[in-house]
Amino acid sequence: MNTLRIGDVNLNNPFILAPMAGVTDLPFRVLCSEMGAGMNCMEMVSAKAITYNNKATWDMMKIDPRETCVSLQLFGSEPEVMAEAAKRIEELPFQIMDINMGCPVPKVVNNGEGSALMKNPLLVGQIVEAVAGAISKPLTVKIRAGYDEDSINAVEIARIAQESGAAAVAVHGRTRQQFYSGTADWEIIARVKDALSIPVIGNGDVVDGPSAERLMKETGCDGVMIGRAARGNPWIFQNIIKYFETGEVVGKPPMEEMQQMILRHSKMLLECKGEYTAVREMRQHVAWYTCGYHNSAALRRRINEAESIEELERMVCEDNKAK
Repeated sequence: MNTLRIGDVNLNNPFILAPMAGVTDLPFRVLCSEMGAGMNCMEMVSAKAITYNNKATWDMMKIDPRETCVSLQLFGSEPEVMAEAAKRIEELPFQIMDINMGCPVPKVVNNGEGSALMKNPLLVGQIVEAVAGAISKPLTVKIRAGYDEDSINAVEIARIAQESGAAAVAVHGRTRQQFYSGTADWEIIARVKDALSIPVIGNGDVVDGPSAERLMKETGCDGVMIGRAARGNPWIFQNIIKYFETGEVVGKPPMEEMQQMILRHSKMLLECKGEYTAVREMRQHVAWYTCGYHNSAALRRRINEAESIEELERMVCEDNKAK
């Protein structure tokens, strides 16, 4: 199994937790680190909010010593603001900084941020150059195949990122227009890899060890980024590593182990965010954790009525005893 080096940072393995708003917060990242993720990408944070000293934004950037390697992702569209934000936070204990040029959410895109930047190659170069010049840590850029099917320009944007100082590029093989629908285009990832001398990380439709292996073989990419398949499944990193080491395909764990992970996750969320937020976020996490398990629909229905973490944990334990 290959390792991955980004700038002067060596990852333990090339399997990376993708940045996902509302998902890759501190508790979930710790769980993924423990399951072997080579790097965790944080939820994207607003460069402008950092410069405004927004407390909620600074709270989102907390990092746990148990995390092996962390990428902190900024979003914005003004080179000078992005550079200033990067300077202000560089002393935080993350290893790699990333610029979001792939988020498809309308409220981000309508501000000219996220994947909207792919429509403006000149601005892309200005932003990457400004941020790379403001920090000493390695800078990466996350992009999509293009904005829509009529503007597949990932190769052009990736080249600009490399020329402007990026140490690696992650490519999601879907356009902004696709959001997360349809099939990821791995060919565009291969074309980006052929065009660059810096590492390229492939993203899209990796759900297990075999699909991670296919992505690497078909595209030549240096790393694999896993997003939606990791929700409710931090074990995916452990399982992919095992597959690369032994060829064994392992799925999600037994129900009891999954329920223990829910209990641990809920306690960490409670400590991190307080009960009101924790119980509401755990409702969604429980839906992801229990997906595919026999007779888990009833537990999900009960969990959605929980108003406290104690109540949620009692429901999980009762369900476990009933098995």
